[in-house]
Amino acid sequence: MEGKEFEIIFVSFDRDEEKFNEHFKCMPWLTIPFDANLHKRLSDLYHVDRIPSLISLSSDGISVEEDLVGLIEDYGAEAFPFTKNRREELKAADEAKREGGKLEELLAHQGRNYVMSSDGREVSVSKLIGKTIGLYFGAHWSPPCRAFTSKLIEAYNELMASSDQDLEIILVSTDRDLKEFELNISCMPWLAIPYQDKTRQDLCRIFDIKVIPALVLIGPDGKAISTNGKAMISLYGAKAFPFTEFRIKELEAALRKEGEALPPQVKDIKHDHLLKLDMAKAYVCDYCKKQGRFWAFSCGVCDYDLHPTCVEKSF
Repeated sequence: MEGKEFEIIFVSFDRDEEKFNEHFKCMPWLTIPFDANLHKRLSDLYHVDRIPSLISLSSDGISVEEDLVGLIEDYGAEAFPFTKNRREELKAADEAKREGGKLEELLAHQGRNYVMSSDGREVSVSKLIGKTIGLYFGAHWSPPCRAFTSKLIEAYNELMASSDQDLEIILVSTDRDLKEFELNISCMPWLAIPYQDKTRQDLCRIFDIKVIPALVLIGPDGKAISTNGKAMISLYGAKAFPFTEFRIKELEAALRKEGEALPPQVKDIKHDHLLKLDMAKAYVCDYCKKQGRFWAFSCGVCDYDLHPTCVEKSF
């Protein structure tokens, strides 16, 4: 951090001096000599109960903030001077980006005002204003992400085929390296934050992404609609657009009405046991072999499911 009155001092917890020397030679800062007793006294003084730990001291040696490892991981050099006031400033800036309705502040970064397509084209963030945006957090190495990508592509292509659905998806990659990222985006029909850009990490922090895949939905006004877009797409596919609470309630009401119109149980001529009406997120019909969602007639004795449209009642 050029121009800042700041220094790091390494306090080793290595098992012996040889490992300490090997560890320290890759560090650009200072250290205290290898001394287990001194290290223990410092640990007790600053209440260090885990490693890595980073304790910030003022010029008089007084600790001015709790362990800073998480703060550095989240904000890097922007966290300086590592005070509670600075932490609150950074959190307020994140909230402003999340709730402020300004897409360019959320997606652009210093020297970059674009996102990229799978073929390397630069698409200005300004062209996305007024659209519904899905921020897709995922990685190619993750099997759940690859499975969800297929569902999202299906919904995306269906919506893109309809001229009145103004939607764009942007990949926020959590891939382990550039090669993996390029493989990931190559099979996607949408846009991405450049892999080298720290905005990827910023967006994970701003929307508190802990698990992938995740889909954060941004409304045409630039404000977050939902962080639960994965569940919406998994349940309803393209029908969930524009992903508002009102739209989801409409779909839920339509499902209830559909279920109320079906009998609670049926005896089908193709099966020996009584079939009961059941709600299933996804299943494969044992008659037509096609995938179904929501309402099914299921056997409580054996693993057998029928689409409501495939039922042939016995009398």
